[in-house]
Amino acid sequence: MKENQEALNQIALTLAHHFDSLYYVDIKSGKYYEYMPNTLFEGLNIPSHGEDFFTESQKNAPKCVHPDDLELVIKLHDKEAMLSRLSKDKSYSAVYRLILNGNIIHMRHFEIMCEDQMHIICCLENIEEEFRKKEEQERDLQSARRMARMDALTGIRNKNAFNEYAAAINAKIDFVSENYHFAVIMCDVNDLKKINDTRGHSFGDETIQRTSRLICDIFDHSPVFRVGGDEFVVVLDGRDYDMREQLLAKLREESVANKLSRSGPVVACGMAVYDRNTDDSFNSVYQRADKQMYKHKNELKSTKIVDYFMGMNSMDVPITAERKRILDSLFGALYTVIGEGYVYLNDLKHDFSRWSLPLVDDFGMQSEYMYHADKCWQEHIHPDDMKIYREAIDAVLCGNAEVRPILYRARRTDGTYAVCHTRGFILSDKGGNPEYFGGIIVTE
Repeated sequence: MKENQEALNQIALTLAHHFDSLYYVDIKSGKYYEYMPNTLFEGLNIPSHGEDFFTESQKNAPKCVHPDDLELVIKLHDKEAMLSRLSKDKSYSAVYRLILNGNIIHMRHFEIMCEDQMHIICCLENIEEEFRKKEEQERDLQSARRMARMDALTGIRNKNAFNEYAAAINAKIDFVSENYHFAVIMCDVNDLKKINDTRGHSFGDETIQRTSRLICDIFDHSPVFRVGGDEFVVVLDGRDYDMREQLLAKLREESVANKLSRSGPVVACGMAVYDRNTDDSFNSVYQRADKQMYKHKNELKSTKIVDYFMGMNSMDVPITAERKRILDSLFGALYTVIGEGYVYLNDLKHDFSRWSLPLVDDFGMQSEYMYHADKCWQEHIHPDDMKIYREAIDAVLCGNAEVRPILYRARRTDGTYAVCHTRGFILSDKGGNPEYFGGIIVTE
């Protein structure tokens, strides 16, 4: 009998050493005794024994329990709730936080119903080190997941992240309302292979990095993915979706300016907008954007006039007195022949233009004479008509100076929109390069 008692004492002592505190509680009377005093609670005047474990534990809880966990701890030490839990299972555990000496410590509460059904053992275990290790493991896991979705060269999202994002969009297409919308822009770096072959892969890597920054700076409210060696995808939503035509035009203009100055990446890009009536998946929109990108890629390689026109905003060569005189002469002749409507004429070699005064006054343009007037005018065009405007301008410039009508809306000084009927033309120099771009605007 004495040997059995010694064995039980050893078992109890081993169990006590596993925990930071162990209470032996009489269920009926509530009397309790702390089998192994807890140094954690030194200085808090928490007794090691008493007459009512449940009430006194609830009373002492505010001395050291984290305010956000106080309600949980009070419920844990409710006698009826504890007995109810232990009637279903012989043991129960929960985790909460203490605040001791200004430090947060995670504790595990563990309760066991004794075989005699008359006593409960309540234990406390300091698991702060265990908790910190789990936190560190979780951070490492999250970091590994981020790395698996991040392109090492550019720091943006990679093909894995793109595939996950596309899958999430497919789920939305299947289940969300008819108001769901997004657009896809496909981008490709022109002549990257040639750059790698002639200037080395380090310069090619730099080109990819600069391309990434260019795209991210323009579409700063949308996720950007590098899905291949020289391929990037932007998925537009929110503000970028609303401004999609202007942002696409900006990317194209900056790319062509880089091509003319040979100072940065040249990016072919194409866009497609999700149409719930025809698109049953993200891939359908993606494929259309890819086709538009290749179309623009061919235009960049073959269209000298469009290159010149779109890149003129990068020029900043002041117009000479002689060129200005010629511009005024041509403008005067044009104004005399037309006789009505709004007239404009642009010297493309200096990106310097003259606009009729009624047009300046009615639409709040800066002045009769302007550098980079095309940018100023585009700010007045209705966002929904920007695509029509850009396509029509490009068609004029690609059509051997053929005059083609354009119909769009432009904002007047008073904030209303006028419907503009425009005809434009190109005058080229002896070398076939575009020299003047002019036209007439008639409003409804």
